[in-house]
Amino acid sequence: MRRIRGGVSRLRLPRTRRGQRRAYQAVVAATVLALAPATWLNATAGPRVRTVADAPAAPVAIVFGAGLWDGKPSPYLAHRLDAAAALYRRGTVRAVLVTGDNSRHDYDEPDAMRGYLLHHGVPARKIVNDYAGFDTWDSCSRARRIFGVHRAVLVSQGFHIRRALALCTAAGIDSYGVGVAATRDVTWAYGGVREIFAAGKAAADALLRPDPQFLGPREKGVTEALR
Repeated sequence: MRRIRGGVSRLRLPRTRRGQRRAYQAVVAATVLALAPATWLNATAGPRVRTVADAPAAPVAIVFGAGLWDGKPSPYLAHRLDAAAALYRRGTVRAVLVTGDNSRHDYDEPDAMRGYLLHHGVPARKIVNDYAGFDTWDSCSRARRIFGVHRAVLVSQGFHIRRALALCTAAGIDSYGVGVAATRDVTWAYGGVREIFAAGKAAADALLRPDPQFLGPREKGVTEALR
């Protein structure tokens, strides 16, 4: 029940033990439902998280965008790209698909990612850009449906890699993930909290498998990079 005092609505706790027990059960049920998607991600994708050193071979590495600073990859994105370059140098992958946001002309994650990889020794012909990776589901769905990726090593920070694995698996990609280490700063804390809420959308995407925001025609970039 609510009591109004001075125009302010206050929530009153139940007075009876039965009412308190029901309120407690409702809180527990709501908490379980809220955490269920995150638990699902950890249970299903956890065993497929590896390191650069022990990631299984795959034709392609998929690197997810993580923001730009003054047109350059943010530190978090740079760490992902460093791992992808290392996978290429080790021969674990033969091409790199960089997927990110280019929804406006003054913000271009894929080209910035491409430039970084070029500077770190990955040949231009081995880098493929996806300019419509607006979120993780779109990146995974487009990798499969537009670029024809069937098997890949995914690269992201540890707090995001399980969601990426679950969604790419739902999109039809046999994938393992490299969870890149991250400094435990404010960004890391925000990313961890964000994943709890993002897990719900991920579960819905995995179940419903909607079309990405932008689908477009089939592209041959990955096929040509693997020749």
